[in-house]
Amino acid sequence: MNKNTALYLNCIKADYGDFAAVDEASLVIPKGSMVSLIGTNGSGKTTLMNVAAGLIAPSSGSVELNGKDITDMSAEARVCEGLSLVPQGARCFARMSVEDNLLAGSYVKRARAKTSKLLERVYSLFPSLKDKRHQPAGTLSGGERQMTAIGRALMSDPSVMLFDELSLGLAPVVISDIYERLKELNRQDGMTILLVEQDTRRAMRMTDHTYIMLGGRIVLEGDPSDMSEEAVKKAYFGI
Repeated sequence: MNKNTALYLNCIKADYGDFAAVDEASLVIPKGSMVSLIGTNGSGKTTLMNVAAGLIAPSSGSVELNGKDITDMSAEARVCEGLSLVPQGARCFARMSVEDNLLAGSYVKRARAKTSKLLERVYSLFPSLKDKRHQPAGTLSGGERQMTAIGRALMSDPSVMLFDELSLGLAPVVISDIYERLKELNRQDGMTILLVEQDTRRAMRMTDHTYIMLGGRIVLEGDPSDMSEEAVKKAYFGI
Protein backbone atom coordinates (compact mmCIF):
# COMPACT_ATOMS: atom_id res chain seq x y z
CA MET A 1 0.00 0.00 0.00
CA ASN A 2 1.08 3.60 -0.66
CA LYS A 3 3.37 5.01 2.05
CA ASN A 4 0.97 7.94 2.45
CA THR A 5 -1.81 5.57 3.58
CA ALA A 6 -2.51 5.59 7.31
CA LEU A 7 -5.15 2.84 7.46
CA TYR A 8 -5.97 0.24 4.84
CA LEU A 9 -8.83 -2.23 5.19
CA ASN A 10 -8.45 -4.71 2.37
CA CYS A 11 -11.41 -6.86 1.24
CA ILE A 12 -12.73 -7.33 4.77
CA LYS A 13 -15.32 -10.01 5.40
CA ALA A 14 -16.88 -10.39 8.84
CA ASP A 15 -19.62 -12.83 9.75
CA TYR A 16 -22.03 -13.38 12.61
CA GLY A 17 -22.77 -17.07 12.20
CA ASP A 18 -24.23 -17.46 8.72
CA PHE A 19 -24.86 -13.72 8.36
CA ALA A 20 -22.27 -11.69 6.45
CA ALA A 21 -22.21 -8.33 8.25
CA VAL A 22 -19.33 -7.07 6.11
CA ASP A 23 -18.77 -8.47 2.64
CA GLU A 24 -15.39 -7.68 1.00
CA ALA A 25 -15.32 -4.02 2.04
CA SER A 26 -12.17 -1.99 1.42
CA LEU A 27 -11.22 1.45 2.75
CA VAL A 28 -8.11 3.51 2.08
CA ILE A 29 -7.53 6.31 4.61
CA PRO A 30 -4.68 8.68 3.63
CA LYS A 31 -2.43 10.12 6.33
CA GLY A 32 -3.74 13.42 7.67
CA SER A 33 -7.16 12.99 6.09
CA MET A 34 -10.63 13.10 7.58
CA VAL A 35 -12.85 10.41 6.06
CA SER A 36 -16.48 9.54 6.68
CA LEU A 37 -18.24 6.18 6.49
CA ILE A 38 -22.00 6.52 6.25
CA GLY A 39 -24.96 4.20 5.81
CA THR A 40 -28.24 3.12 7.34
CA ASN A 41 -28.55 1.08 10.54
CA GLY A 42 -27.43 -2.48 9.88
CA SER A 43 -25.28 -1.59 6.88
CA GLY A 44 -22.12 -2.93 8.56
CA LYS A 45 -20.40 0.31 9.57
CA THR A 46 -19.84 -0.48 13.24
CA THR A 47 -18.72 -4.03 12.46
CA LEU A 48 -16.15 -2.69 10.01
CA MET A 49 -14.90 -0.20 12.60
CA ASN A 50 -14.63 -2.98 15.18
CA VAL A 51 -12.59 -5.05 12.73
CA ALA A 52 -10.27 -2.06 12.23
CA ALA A 53 -9.89 -1.65 15.99
CA GLY A 54 -9.27 -5.36 16.60
CA LEU A 55 -12.47 -6.03 18.53
CA ILE A 56 -13.74 -8.43 15.86
CA ALA A 57 -11.57 -10.78 13.81
CA PRO A 58 -12.36 -10.76 10.08
CA SER A 59 -13.13 -14.06 8.39
CA SER A 60 -10.95 -12.86 5.52
CA GLY A 61 -9.12 -9.73 4.41
CA SER A 62 -6.40 -7.69 6.09
CA VAL A 63 -5.82 -4.51 8.08
CA GLU A 64 -2.73 -2.32 7.70
CA LEU A 65 -1.72 0.63 9.87
CA ASN A 66 0.96 2.92 8.46
CA GLY A 67 2.08 0.13 6.15
CA LYS A 68 2.25 -2.54 8.87
CA ASP A 69 -0.02 -5.58 8.80
CA ILE A 70 -1.95 -5.57 12.08
CA THR A 71 -4.62 -8.12 11.12
CA ASP A 72 -3.63 -10.58 13.81
CA MET A 73 -2.88 -7.99 16.52
CA SER A 74 -5.10 -7.62 19.59
CA ALA A 75 -7.05 -4.43 20.19
CA GLU A 76 -4.56 -3.48 22.93
CA ALA A 77 -1.60 -3.98 20.61
CA ARG A 78 -3.24 -1.76 17.99
CA VAL A 79 -3.55 1.03 20.54
CA CYS A 80 0.17 0.66 21.19
CA GLU A 81 0.73 0.99 17.44
CA GLY A 82 -1.20 4.29 17.38
CA LEU A 83 -4.80 3.35 16.56
CA SER A 84 -7.61 4.48 18.91
CA LEU A 85 -11.35 3.90 18.73
CA VAL A 86 -13.98 6.10 20.37
CA PRO A 87 -17.00 3.75 20.40
CA GLN A 88 -20.68 4.60 20.56
CA GLY A 89 -22.19 5.67 23.84
CA ALA A 90 -19.74 8.12 25.50
CA ARG A 91 -18.31 5.31 27.63
CA CYS A 92 -16.57 6.42 30.83
CA PHE A 93 -15.74 4.96 34.23
CA ALA A 94 -18.60 6.64 36.08
CA ARG A 95 -17.11 6.53 39.60
CA MET A 96 -13.67 7.69 38.57
CA SER A 97 -12.83 11.38 38.26
CA VAL A 98 -12.63 12.98 34.84
CA GLU A 99 -8.86 13.23 35.11
CA ASP A 100 -8.46 9.62 36.20
CA ASN A 101 -10.58 8.61 33.19
CA LEU A 102 -8.23 10.55 30.95
CA LEU A 103 -5.09 9.17 32.56
CA ALA A 104 -6.39 5.64 32.04
CA GLY A 105 -5.77 6.19 28.35
CA SER A 106 -2.05 6.91 28.78
CA TYR A 107 -0.98 3.43 29.89
CA VAL A 108 0.69 2.59 26.56
CA LYS A 109 4.45 2.97 26.27
CA ARG A 110 4.27 5.51 23.43
CA ALA A 111 2.26 7.87 25.65
CA ARG A 112 3.83 7.53 29.11
CA ALA A 113 6.63 10.05 28.60
CA LYS A 114 4.15 12.58 27.19
CA THR A 115 1.36 12.24 29.74
CA SER A 116 1.48 15.84 31.01
CA LYS A 117 1.67 17.26 27.50
CA LEU A 118 -1.16 15.06 26.25
CA LEU A 119 -3.33 15.98 29.24
CA GLU A 120 -2.85 19.69 28.60
CA ARG A 121 -3.76 19.14 24.94
CA VAL A 122 -7.01 17.47 25.96
CA TYR A 123 -7.80 20.32 28.35
CA SER A 124 -7.04 22.90 25.66
CA LEU A 125 -9.50 21.15 23.33
CA PHE A 126 -12.16 20.71 26.02
CA PRO A 127 -11.74 23.44 28.69
CA SER A 128 -14.87 22.36 30.56
CA LEU A 129 -13.15 19.07 31.41
CA LYS A 130 -10.33 20.90 33.14
CA ASP A 131 -12.83 22.78 35.26
CA LYS A 132 -14.46 19.49 36.26
CA ARG A 133 -11.38 17.29 36.34
CA HIS A 134 -11.95 16.21 39.96
CA GLN A 135 -15.64 15.35 39.47
CA PRO A 136 -16.81 11.75 38.98
CA ALA A 137 -17.40 11.22 35.27
CA GLY A 138 -20.88 9.91 36.04
CA THR A 139 -21.96 13.41 37.11
CA LEU A 140 -21.16 14.97 33.73
CA SER A 141 -23.57 15.84 30.95
CA GLY A 142 -23.77 13.57 27.92
CA GLY A 143 -21.65 15.94 25.88
CA GLU A 144 -18.97 16.15 28.58
CA ARG A 145 -18.89 12.36 28.87
CA GLN A 146 -18.33 12.16 25.13
CA MET A 147 -15.53 14.71 25.43
CA THR A 148 -14.01 12.59 28.20
CA ALA A 149 -14.18 9.48 26.00
CA ILE A 150 -12.48 11.37 23.16
CA GLY A 151 -9.89 12.76 25.56
CA ARG A 152 -9.11 9.30 26.94
CA ALA A 153 -8.49 8.04 23.39
CA LEU A 154 -6.22 11.01 22.72
CA MET A 155 -4.18 10.21 25.82
CA SER A 156 -2.77 7.12 24.05
CA ASP A 157 -1.06 9.48 21.57
CA PRO A 158 -2.70 7.97 18.47
CA SER A 159 -1.86 8.76 14.86
CA VAL A 160 -5.23 7.42 13.67
CA MET A 161 -8.57 7.85 15.44
CA LEU A 162 -11.83 6.05 14.73
CA PHE A 163 -15.12 7.60 15.85
CA ASP A 164 -18.32 5.56 15.88
CA GLU A 165 -21.50 7.65 16.03
CA LEU A 166 -20.05 10.28 18.35
CA SER A 167 -23.08 12.56 17.94
CA LEU A 168 -25.58 9.92 19.04
CA GLY A 169 -28.02 11.36 21.58
CA LEU A 170 -26.30 14.74 21.91
CA ALA A 171 -27.77 18.22 21.51
CA PRO A 172 -27.00 19.98 18.18
CA VAL A 173 -24.94 22.73 19.82
CA VAL A 174 -22.79 20.12 21.58
CA ILE A 175 -22.34 18.14 18.36
CA SER A 176 -21.20 21.27 16.53
CA ASP A 177 -18.66 22.04 19.24
CA ILE A 178 -17.24 18.50 19.23
CA TYR A 179 -16.95 18.52 15.45
CA GLU A 180 -15.05 21.79 15.61
CA ARG A 181 -12.58 20.12 17.95
CA LEU A 182 -12.17 17.22 15.52
CA LYS A 183 -11.43 19.67 12.73
CA GLU A 184 -8.80 21.27 14.94
CA LEU A 185 -7.21 17.88 15.65
CA ASN A 186 -7.14 17.10 11.95
CA ARG A 187 -5.90 20.45 10.65
CA GLN A 188 -3.58 21.55 13.42
CA ASP A 189 -2.31 18.23 14.78
CA GLY A 190 -2.43 16.28 11.51
CA MET A 191 -4.56 13.57 13.10
CA THR A 192 -5.97 11.00 10.66
CA ILE A 193 -9.67 10.50 11.36
CA LEU A 194 -12.22 7.92 10.22
CA LEU A 195 -15.72 8.92 11.21
CA VAL A 196 -18.84 6.74 11.21
CA GLU A 197 -21.93 8.91 11.27
CA GLN A 198 -25.63 8.69 10.46
CA ASP A 199 -25.93 12.45 9.98
CA THR A 200 -25.09 12.23 6.29
CA ARG A 201 -25.01 15.94 5.53
CA ARG A 202 -22.74 16.81 8.44
CA ALA A 203 -20.39 13.90 7.76
CA MET A 204 -20.01 14.78 4.11
CA ARG A 205 -19.60 18.47 4.83
CA MET A 206 -16.85 17.81 7.36
CA THR A 207 -14.73 15.26 5.52
CA ASP A 208 -12.37 14.99 2.55
CA HIS A 209 -13.67 11.66 1.31
CA THR A 210 -16.84 9.66 1.92
CA TYR A 211 -17.61 5.95 1.73
CA ILE A 212 -21.23 4.79 1.64
CA MET A 213 -22.01 1.31 2.93
CA LEU A 214 -25.08 -0.80 2.20
CA GLY A 215 -25.65 -4.46 2.97
CA GLY A 216 -22.09 -4.95 4.16
CA ARG A 217 -20.54 -3.57 1.00
CA ILE A 218 -19.02 -0.24 -0.03
CA VAL A 219 -21.38 0.91 -2.78
CA LEU A 220 -20.12 4.45 -3.40
CA GLU A 221 -17.06 6.51 -2.52
CA GLY A 222 -15.47 9.78 -3.49
CA ASP A 223 -15.00 13.46 -2.75
CA PRO A 224 -18.27 14.58 -1.13
CA SER A 225 -18.34 17.72 -3.27
CA ASP A 226 -18.42 15.55 -6.40
CA MET A 227 -21.30 13.35 -5.24
CA SER A 228 -24.74 14.29 -6.45
CA GLU A 229 -27.65 14.17 -4.02
CA GLU A 230 -29.34 11.61 -6.26
CA ALA A 231 -26.30 9.31 -6.31
CA VAL A 232 -25.92 9.54 -2.53
CA LYS A 233 -29.60 8.76 -1.96
CA LYS A 234 -29.48 5.79 -4.33
CA ALA A 235 -26.36 4.38 -2.66
CA TYR A 236 -27.58 5.06 0.88
CA PHE A 237 -31.03 3.52 0.49
CA GLY A 238 -30.32 1.13 -2.38
CA ILE A 239 -33.07 2.57 -4.58
